[in-house]
Amino acid sequence: MLKKRAIRKIFITTLTAFVLFVLYSIPNIVTNDNVLKTNLEVEYITNLGTNNIYLLDKNNYLVKTKILVNSNNKEEQIRLILDNLVKNNNSKYPNGLTGVIPEEVKILDINYDEGYVSIDFNNKINKMEQSAKEKMVEAIVYSIIDLGKIKGVVITSDKKVLDGFNKIIDKSIGINNKYDIKSRNNINKVVIYYIEKIDGNLYYVPVTRYLNDSRDKVEIIVEELSSSYIYEPNLMSFLSNNAKLLSYSEKENVMLLEFNNAIFEKNSKLVEEVKYSLAYSIFDNYDVKEVLIETSGNKKELISKKDLP
Repeated sequence: MLKKRAIRKIFITTLTAFVLFVLYSIPNIVTNDNVLKTNLEVEYITNLGTNNIYLLDKNNYLVKTKILVNSNNKEEQIRLILDNLVKNNNSKYPNGLTGVIPEEVKILDINYDEGYVSIDFNNKINKMEQSAKEKMVEAIVYSIIDLGKIKGVVITSDKKVLDGFNKIIDKSIGINNKYDIKSRNNINKVVIYYIEKIDGNLYYVPVTRYLNDSRDKVEIIVEELSSSYIYEPNLMSFLSNNAKLLSYSEKENVMLLEFNNAIFEKNSKLVEEVKYSLAYSIFDNYDVKEVLIETSGNKKELISKKDLP
């Protein structure tokens, strides 16, 4: 028995060292600029899992990246996310990104019950500027709801609901909200995932746009991502402006998008950044589980929500 334990310990130690070597070696080997940054830091070696977390860039955008988790307990996962959103944890962040919770804003209590998360902060949260508070709430809500099976978040200060916010907050609050509204008529709200290059790495950036446009959201998404002009110079898209959406339909939890051949490269491959910008945008706007991108030339690419990076 002791021999088996010793062998097992040696195996785990060796495996751990190998994983660390691989994880820390890859950034030095990969030189392609079009590499999307994913993990904050190697915090756990066994039972690795990841979850989305939204950090702030120098342009005041919340950027999607990843945090490593190893717990199946929702309250522990939530606390880990919140700890990593605190600004003083800068050593854990990729270069160019930072947290959104001021160090003096303390978490007093966390509770998870039947799909709802309650977070109580001290009263320092009320001394924050409204714009900073809104960014903080957006980052918290989006990061926590991306854990899955969470219906909403209740954020309080000394058990009192924050001024200007609903008692229960979900993704309907939007993220990186941009308003392009000229009238109260035909206001459409669309979440579009752009890409931003920060310190040599590419990140997905969700932007919730409010605009006077009565078209279906999918048409707006494709037009915005394929446009040769993007309203914010630091954001970009890899979708060619020659790519045209020919038709679309939603059936049995699948969004089918038919494009002309310009959406694919010459080798019939769909550029990863195009694939995921479209998929993230569709999943945030439609209640579907898969996106099927195809052309009349019978080229196809299926993206499942559960397989997103």
